[in-house]
Amino acid sequence: MLRAQFGLGGAEWVTNGSDAQRSFSIPADPAISVDSLRAPGFQLLWKTKLGPIPSSDAAQKNSLTPAILMDRYIGYRGFRSFAFVAGSSSTVYAIDSDLNRIEWKTKLPVPATATGSPNCPGGLTSPMARATSAEYPSAPSFGGLGMRGGPAESGVGQPNQGAVTIPAALAAAGPARPRLRLPVLIYVLAGDGMLHTLYISNGVEAEAPIPFLPPDANAQGLVIINGVAYAASHSCNGAPAGVWALDIASKQVAVWKPPSVDISGDIAGSAGPAFGPDGTVYAATTAGALVALDPKTLAVKDTYESGLEFTSSPVLFQYQTRNLIAAATGDGSIHLLDAASLATPLFKTPANSANVAPGALASWQSSDGVRWLLAASGSVVTSWKIVERDGAIALEPGWRSRDLMSPLTPMIINGVVFAVSSRENRPAENAVLYALDGATGKVLWDSGKAITSFVHSGGLSGGAGQLYLETYDQTLYAFGFPVEH
Repeated sequence: MLRAQFGLGGAEWVTNGSDAQRSFSIPADPAISVDSLRAPGFQLLWKTKLGPIPSSDAAQKNSLTPAILMDRYIGYRGFRSFAFVAGSSSTVYAIDSDLNRIEWKTKLPVPATATGSPNCPGGLTSPMARATSAEYPSAPSFGGLGMRGGPAESGVGQPNQGAVTIPAALAAAGPARPRLRLPVLIYVLAGDGMLHTLYISNGVEAEAPIPFLPPDANAQGLVIINGVAYAASHSCNGAPAGVWALDIASKQVAVWKPPSVDISGDIAGSAGPAFGPDGTVYAATTAGALVALDPKTLAVKDTYESGLEFTSSPVLFQYQTRNLIAAATGDGSIHLLDAASLATPLFKTPANSANVAPGALASWQSSDGVRWLLAASGSVVTSWKIVERDGAIALEPGWRSRDLMSPLTPMIINGVVFAVSSRENRPAENAVLYALDGATGKVLWDSGKAITSFVHSGGLSGGAGQLYLETYDQTLYAFGFPVEH
């Protein structure tokens, strides 16, 4: 749809964690639901191998980044749907996600990847991004232009109907649709710390690369909001830990660095900074601070001191009239805070040191209004409900998944929780994708032996009826319900 095409709303996976809040969720979908997953038909749609292993595109175990999506891009050849992934040495791929066809491939001109370590691999580490908003994502309408569910269209129309053209598409969209604005860009933070802007249509650079982060900084969470690029860096390869903001028009960079200069002052988590609907930037540190930063200057606005090492990126979500924040600490507990004042937590779950603390949390709201939090920790996915007890907000334990091996941060599409047993600590074994009922944790479907490698740097993303997963052997997998092309 046109709004999604230009990053103006709707539900598309446009940054690490889907949205600026890092929810790892899509609120609605034309095909995927708990009821549809109970019936046969959901399956591996296609897979495509984007390079050999071993290869120069694998720094340590890093291979492909999680996919960023665009559904129904309008070009001169009609409607197209794309998935964008990158190799760790800055090779960018655009795949037609309807036809399983590489649309274009661009090798960015960057120096060789640094020789790093598993924690500091060097090279390209953050998923790409499309421009988005700090506002909470809204559920899209699937009744008109932009719904995946019909076959992909070329530039040739039906007999006696003429070509599928941009003017015709705009006329069908009606006067309420935003005005068409070209070109459309995708943003890439390369391993040398430069921000690249590529035309979605062909992968050509729209302007000269812009200096952003130090080289090989192990960047996470690239996101583009109101003309500003944001990302987090870990203390790696001589680069400092911090949250960075680049004004793309003026080329000016601001940075906030944790006060501690040793490893205890690193940026926590794997999803990058999260954003409130007013643009406030939130980041957690391994020294136990959760900070609120001004979106322009990155000056500290508020701070919560947990007294414990944070291990996850924060996630934001709306609960009634409040904007709430959750993050995990090294003892396995979840800290819940009100964005209006970070001084005192609303609630903390009991410590659970037996679980490996997650790098990111996920959040979604069910159709009955219940707000859920999810974490992949240890060998399970664990859920909590947001509840009120005697006028106070609390986290109530929900379901726990079956045993999984090294689970990734789960993804939620329209009430279905997708969880991956990554098997990354047992590379001789293959990853398995599971679909769970978001309200009960019951397994609805699993991929069996369809995936033939383990997962390390890849992750789940999805929307418009399909979801995607990248494996160590540089293969991109697409799952969903088959449609006629």
